Amino acid sequence: MIKRRKTSTVTAGAVKIGSNYPIIIQSMVKVSTTDISACVKQINALAAAGAKLVRIAIPTAKDSIAFAKIVQKVKIPLIADIHFSAERAIEAIEAGAAKIRLNPGNIKDRNDINRIIDCAKAHKIAIRLGINEASIRNLLRDTAQGQRTPLMIKEMAGYIRLFEKRGFNNIVLSVKSSDVARTIESNIAIAEKFDYPIHLGLTHAGLAEDAIVPASIALGNLLWQGIGDTIRISIAGEPVQEVEIAKKILEPLSLYKSNEPQLVVCPTCGRCQWDQSRAQSRGLIKFAQQTKKLLAGIHKPIRVAVMGCIVNGPGEAADADIAVCAAADKGFIYKKGKKIATVKQSQLFVALKKEIEKIG
Repeated sequence: MIKRRKTSTVTAGAVKIGSNYPIIIQSMVKVSTTDISACVKQINALAAAGAKLVRIAIPTAKDSIAFAKIVQKVKIPLIADIHFSAERAIEAIEAGAAKIRLNPGNIKDRNDINRIIDCAKAHKIAIRLGINEASIRNLLRDTAQGQRTPLMIKEMAGYIRLFEKRGFNNIVLSVKSSDVARTIESNIAIAEKFDYPIHLGLTHAGLAEDAIVPASIALGNLLWQGIGDTIRISIAGEPVQEVEIAKKILEPLSLYKSNEPQLVVCPTCGRCQWDQSRAQSRGLIKFAQQTKKLLAGIHKPIRVAVMGCIVNGPGEAADADIAVCAAADKGFIYKKGKKIATVKQSQLFVALKKEIEKIG
């Protein structure tokens, strides 16, 4: 059981972040903010997929006007993504943002920061102080890679002092890099130094198929240590994919409760007893693929196991709601670990389907 790091609690609309509240999955709209109908469509799709917060870029005054209209058309709390401009931050807050994201790397004027803080306090919203490694580097005299984590922590500490002196602590922190090791290192560093909730992400993680492994390594490592209160998977792809990947990272760590089935499948080896008329592993894989298609229509958190021999089969069956375990020319059906039927392999899928449908 993972012991979550103790933090303060931050409120963004109806969403609570930090402390012992569930980890919040979020994503970002990937169409122009001025395309109001497209934004609303993406936000609703993200909410249906499981996102609890959605972020929208606000680069221009026209985007602020569109943002005010979008807020009125959706039920989920929205985050305004702000860079460079205090005016955009204030406009977004007044338009109804539940939270804004500021980048200490590109809003540095003390008066501008104070104006944003005072406006956020007046509207009782949250602020994420989000540092990206790429945005705080001075490329004319670039910081060596080994010194970038200390630089991010220094920038973060200075910004936090400004907010605390102004009496504002409804703050979420994030330090992001496209480098897995520095993402882990820098988040451990801020977790040790501050007790604010932490937003996790591996920035610029790549195409969806390429992002899964590095994002899982970076975020999984931190989550296992109890670090992280909200996450986003930053992929070059459809935003709903970000939510799906986030759930796949959280669920094995028991940090997300899914209403979808789980399929456990034998990896196959020379002991596989599946379908002696062909390569045994192919027979099992085909059966597992059929089972996966069947489970796609069921929306209950059931565990189903498809096992190729008796070595691990009974043990996996004991942990599954429904399981099949192959033997030569036949198979066994288990329910809650208890063997309930022995059938010919040709009839196994029909028998399994019948038992799954009783549950689903």
